[in-house]
Amino acid sequence: MYQIGDKIVYGGEGVCLVEAVGPLDIPGSSQERLYYTLAPLYRSGRIYAPVDSTVCSRPVLTRTEAEALVRRIPDIEPPLCEGWDLRTRSDHYRQLLQSQDCTSMVQVIKAVFQKRQAAKKGRLGQVDERYMRRAEDLLYGELAVSLELTPDQVPAYIRDSIEGAALPSANA
Repeated sequence: MYQIGDKIVYGGEGVCLVEAVGPLDIPGSSQERLYYTLAPLYRSGRIYAPVDSTVCSRPVLTRTEAEALVRRIPDIEPPLCEGWDLRTRSDHYRQLLQSQDCTSMVQVIKAVFQKRQAAKKGRLGQVDERYMRRAEDLLYGELAVSLELTPDQVPAYIRDSIEGAALPSANA
């Protein structure tokens, strides 16, 4: 069970702060069922999620896990989507994002980026763009929390980390 103050990834909401754990203070609600009161970090509002919910939730990556993921990004292979019809591609992207696995989010971003590179004039369809933005929002939001950055700083951090890892050491 999560504790007040924990930062978790909850469903498709992204990173949320656990503000409270307990029964809802709403007339007519069961006082025996426990709920998390969650505050999404990157949008307004509150989420009331049953503690025993089947919605996927997990703790955010630790700093060490986030740094390891960033180092692995060059080696993460995107799924091959060539020739897939719109529905198949959309279903595949949706499944990858619903897994809440950061590696899967990197795969979506890389797949759409490669598709954009190959497309005429660098333009893509709305489905590809929408899933890429969603994957970036989820991934950058979580990495921002783990690495103590803002989501806007994450792309530069990734770029610098990958370029720095590719450069030979000055002492070599």
